[in-house]
Amino acid sequence: MGFLAFLVIGGLSGVFAWVFYPRAKIAKRQLKKILVAFLIGFLVAVTSSYAGQFLGLFQLGQMLEWLSAVVASCLAACLYAAAVK
Repeated sequence: MGFLAFLVIGGLSGVFAWVFYPRAKIAKRQLKKILVAFLIGFLVAVTSSYAGQFLGLFQLGQMLEWLSAVVASCLAACLYAAAVK
């Protein structure tokens, strides 16, 4: 996957996990927290992809790479949302 794919997949799944987390209310002052969730999702997606390739779990471009990026970024964003809220 390329840089843009990591940005879209990780960022969107991070923001969706933040928005759909229970008791989440979006306000203008929370924009910074949503951007942090986007960044966390992106970084975790990149990290999970490179870690999986390093450990030999999958190769570049396989479906498992996409799945691990989505699951890891959602999990990290949910943990961030639980810690902040």
